[in-house]
Amino acid sequence: MSLKDLLQSANTEQYNDSPLFMQLSQTKPEYGTNRHIQVAEADGNIIVSGVHVSSLGDILTYSINVDPNLNVSKKQLLDAILKELSADGFSAPEQQDFWNGFDDLQKAKIIR
Repeated sequence: MSLKDLLQSANTEQYNDSPLFMQLSQTKPEYGTNRHIQVAEADGNIIVSGVHVSSLGDILTYSINVDPNLNVSKKQLLDAILKELSADGFSAPEQQDFWNGFDDLQKAKIIR
């Protein structure tokens, strides 16, 4: 399952307040990458890695590899991935500003 597949299977009403979910849902996937989002458990927490964003279109095609010992619902999985992607702390306006300027190369140079 890819991140795009997971997004499409979600009940979108519960994510109406998530600018990141809305942005990802409206982004067209770019094919050609072979990367994976890793999901595991440590100390009772869901741990997500491999979500470094080079472009939104790329990350939508990433396969999601869930630890076989982890019993997690699709909602828990999507929540954990969105939390990791949003850096768990950006306010909604900060997230919107980031995604609005995501393709601005000058801004990217300053951030990186």
